[in-house]
Amino acid sequence: MKVPLAVPNLNGREAEYLQECIRSTFVSTAGPFVNRFEQQIADISGTDTATVTCSGTVALHMALEGLGIGTGDLVMVPSLTFIASANSVRHSGADVWLVDCRRDDWTIDLELAGEAIERHTVAHPAGRLHVESGRVLKALMPVMIMGSSLDFDAHVRFARQYGLRVVVDAAAAIGAEAADGTALGATGVDAVCYSFNGNKTVTSGGGGAVAAADRGLVDRIDHLVSTGRVGTAYDHDVVAYNFRMTNVEAAIGVAQLERLEQFLVRKREIHDRYVELASRHPDLEPFPTPTLGRSAYWFSGLFFTGDDLGRCDEFRSFMVGHDIDVRPFWKPIHLQAPYAGAISTDVSVTDRLWRRIVPLPCSTGITDGELDFVVDRAAEFWGDPSRHV
Repeated sequence: MKVPLAVPNLNGREAEYLQECIRSTFVSTAGPFVNRFEQQIADISGTDTATVTCSGTVALHMALEGLGIGTGDLVMVPSLTFIASANSVRHSGADVWLVDCRRDDWTIDLELAGEAIERHTVAHPAGRLHVESGRVLKALMPVMIMGSSLDFDAHVRFARQYGLRVVVDAAAAIGAEAADGTALGATGVDAVCYSFNGNKTVTSGGGGAVAAADRGLVDRIDHLVSTGRVGTAYDHDVVAYNFRMTNVEAAIGVAQLERLEQFLVRKREIHDRYVELASRHPDLEPFPTPTLGRSAYWFSGLFFTGDDLGRCDEFRSFMVGHDIDVRPFWKPIHLQAPYAGAISTDVSVTDRLWRRIVPLPCSTGITDGELDFVVDRAAEFWGDPSRHV
């Protein structure tokens, strides 16, 4: 039995909608599915509008550029994230200010970030001037790691205190909610950015999206990703990009979002199985569960709390040896070569965490038998006497 880590669930109307694209010949960057997908995303996000892009990284990049963030600017980003978060900042022309995460929920440590701002910056009309570098801190990019919800109120208060914009990396968090069921785009943040890569809960094969309460921002981003074309002739008023999503990709996305709630229920079931697995061993914890809002539970798995980090590598090898796809977790941004000289807070918590994080298979199409197999093999490795085989 082979169990992949995360593969798309394409058992809905994806094939039907793709055939519709082919019959209509709308296979490129114009077509009815693009509009339908954008409206679905806006509805889920609690905004009037959204715009789709060719990737999640581009969505973040365009949100920053649409907000006027670029050369000479800084964006605070957690070091515990996939490298695309930081890359999007660099693509905009700005640079990152890396911040450690909190031990309890693995999200950006706002208290530490505030201390760094107070220590290293002074007030500036556009944000906060980082004295040593001469750059202006203009934005905060919290990451909804593993699709986990955030304390959005705290992030918005923090941003207002320092005159910053908030661009949320919600790459894996489609369907997540803030406290009291508030949709992500209705929390007071400036933009919420999603990814629809093949391993995400909802996929379009590739692609991303930006949702924002500010219709003007969405319009600016839509203009930027569409070559800056004005009118029906070939007139362009800005150096822009061809970063659009195709109708074919959007067709897949529309079919996927029709089953979003079904996907989220299955993700929660998988999470609960791994919570129960972790409870059987003193050296294991489950991934954090947010106390505010609803998580999308994109990835779930085990967190190792023991002393011998080599056990994590041994566990991954053991699982792979049983045809279960278990991989290392993302290497933090401060350890990546392109960001070796980046401005950074102390990142000791991130250093302690990342090698202990072990995502386990979490495809929404995983069968109960496959999930049992994963749990049993993991229990076998960790020496759990209560396992059922």
